[in-house]
Amino acid sequence: MTTVQRTFLAASVLLCFGVSSCGLFYRELDSYPCPPEGTTLTYGNFGARFMDTYCQRCHGSQSSARDGAPGEFIFDSLEQVQRHRARIFVRSAAENDSMPPGPDDPSETERNQLAEWLACGAPR
Repeated sequence: MTTVQRTFLAASVLLCFGVSSCGLFYRELDSYPCPPEGTTLTYGNFGARFMDTYCQRCHGSQSSARDGAPGEFIFDSLEQVQRHRARIFVRSAAENDSMPPGPDDPSETERNQLAEWLACGAPR
């Protein structure tokens, strides 16, 4: 392998890692518009159940085993979810599937519903 080839390979690897660490492989909240007709999903009929089922074991204020979840990411209330909805989206909505860490993950349908609900402002 020539010096030029090694340099190109090294630059490609660094670029790849640099891009992935910036989150560019994840779909962002602002790239997922709320449908023109809005959403029928609310905290009452969707959001609270989703958070309780998939998020509270690590992101609940009363959780005794947060498994490394940062202290500022608590999802006990609608207001807390709304405050962090862009981050929740990047980690759990649409194609984004790094959270929850398994084994009982949301279905593709539930992730798409979460994306819609968050994109529409996470209505009450």
